[in-house]
Amino acid sequence: MTIDENTTDSTNSALDSTNSLYMHPSESTGSMLVLGLFDGSGYRSWRRGVLRALSVKNKVGFINVKCRKPEPQDPSYDQWECCDDMVTSWILNSISKDSANSLQYVNDAQELWKELEDRYDQTN
Repeated sequence: MTIDENTTDSTNSALDSTNSLYMHPSESTGSMLVLGLFDGSGYRSWRRGVLRALSVKNKVGFINVKCRKPEPQDPSYDQWECCDDMVTSWILNSISKDSANSLQYVNDAQELWKELEDRYDQTN
């Protein structure tokens, strides 16, 4: 029996806590990144809190495109999708229900983050 090197690398990535694809067993889609829901005001403070929380979880790469989506045939594709869905859920759970409802159909965490920036990061 031979071991596929790509599968082994993918498995090792998912078990390495310093890798963006690592997901701690206690993480869940219901986790809150910040206290209080973002309701449209105080965007920059909310944004800073979310960035800090994602940094602690080593997941900022999912919103700033440093952790790129692999091709579907890549062994890490499913793990990437799982992590991206988790990050998307965390962000949606940290905004008001009305805002979250209008953002449910974004494709990934990066698109969600960009949409939030476009809507709320107004410079005067």
